[in-house]
Amino acid sequence: MDTSTRRLVVLISGSGTNLQALIDAQNTLALPKTHIALVLSNRKAAFGLTRASQAIPPIPTAYLALQPFLKSHLASTRDDYDVEVAKIVLKAKPDLVVLAGWMHVLGDGFLDLVSSTKSLDDLDNAMPRKPIPVINLHPALPGAFDGANAIERSYDAFQRGEITHSGVMVHRVIKEVDRGEPVIAREVEMKHGENIEAFEERLHKVEWEVIVQAAKKVLDETAPLS
Repeated sequence: MDTSTRRLVVLISGSGTNLQALIDAQNTLALPKTHIALVLSNRKAAFGLTRASQAIPPIPTAYLALQPFLKSHLASTRDDYDVEVAKIVLKAKPDLVVLAGWMHVLGDGFLDLVSSTKSLDDLDNAMPRKPIPVINLHPALPGAFDGANAIERSYDAFQRGEITHSGVMVHRVIKEVDRGEPVIAREVEMKHGENIEAFEERLHKVEWEVIVQAAKKVLDETAPLS
């Protein structure tokens, strides 16, 4: 592998359609000299793991779920789990971490390690010399419908006449949920008489575009091609 190739780690929880958009964009004009080094899921049955293993060439995968981790480490906390997630991510030596439908709020245990504000003895060889950016795809516009179920909440708000459009954003991950600086935000029109399934399908197509565009934008800033 060319040492100048830029490395992504993608975190998922579900079917992995946004992951697929990144897989398809690897080493194209959309994501030049870029490959996915690892896909990590917090759900064992996530189809995104299958997408990764069936990619050409296959993409390494990992699995770590919160509740099984806590049951097998009785003295551990949610923050300890986040530290373990960070260890897995850092060992893949990414230039960028992308949360693509990752349904778990990552706390200080993760963010402090990837930002290099803290280190661990067993991560000496994996810790980066500079902070690793982390971005998250969220199906709403900045400042609107933070947190879970954003699509359903925005659709309901439209039905009540409170909004005329929704959107998609990719933002930098900080400790406040969905409050990091937007990298890309794109409005999505809402149509009267359209059911939520049709709206969601249109919104997902926009997600597939912006997650690739945002990954390239951040990589070009932090790991520019020589």
